Amino acid sequence: MHFSLVEVVIWLVVLVISIDVHEFSHALAATRLGDPTPRYQGRLTLNPKAHLDPVGTMMMIFAAFAGFGIGWGKPVQVNPYQMRGNPRLDMGIVALAGPTSNVLLAILSGIPIRLGLITNPALAQFILIMVLANIGLAVFNLIPLFPLDGYSVFMAVLEYIQARDLLDFWARLSQWGPGLLLLLLMADWFMPVPILSDLMWPPIKLLSSIILGWS
Repeated sequence: MHFSLVEVVIWLVVLVISIDVHEFSHALAATRLGDPTPRYQGRLTLNPKAHLDPVGTMMMIFAAFAGFGIGWGKPVQVNPYQMRGNPRLDMGIVALAGPTSNVLLAILSGIPIRLGLITNPALAQFILIMVLANIGLAVFNLIPLFPLDGYSVFMAVLEYIQARDLLDFWARLSQWGPGLLLLLLMADWFMPVPILSDLMWPPIKLLSSIILGWS
């Protein structure tokens, strides 16, 4: 897949903004729940310098040029035992804050397109990429595998419904999470069966249709 230099720059700017908002939202949620750790570590800010991870940023650059791949920000360190409620439930709320912020950013970005207010092609392209990138980030991060946000969200749900057996099983499975995630990514990139893309496409399509009015 070939991208022009302008498209590469747009993707990089969009990814930096989206990951910055994502990580800030984790920090804000933890702080509001009573944990001062993100504030002490300087993460309660929208300054991208506080949230960019060197390796994750390199992967973002690669993804922008190659048209596929992933990037990530510096994980926000939190202490669930300094929060006011059940540690596992509070961790689920903190984890959910990141993908939720991406969905909200996609909705806000999509409003001018939905209302037909954008006539400049370059601006329309930027906003469209902002919408689609944030939807993709939200859906990807909600996959319930460690170390993604979806793992903590899923664990919080299991805690809430008191599904102890499944909770214990999923906690033990967490040690294999990074490996399973890598296998899924490799299957998407190099194998004829794109398992991860097939799993992610239905919610991405649904959110895109709602936000952009696509049929």
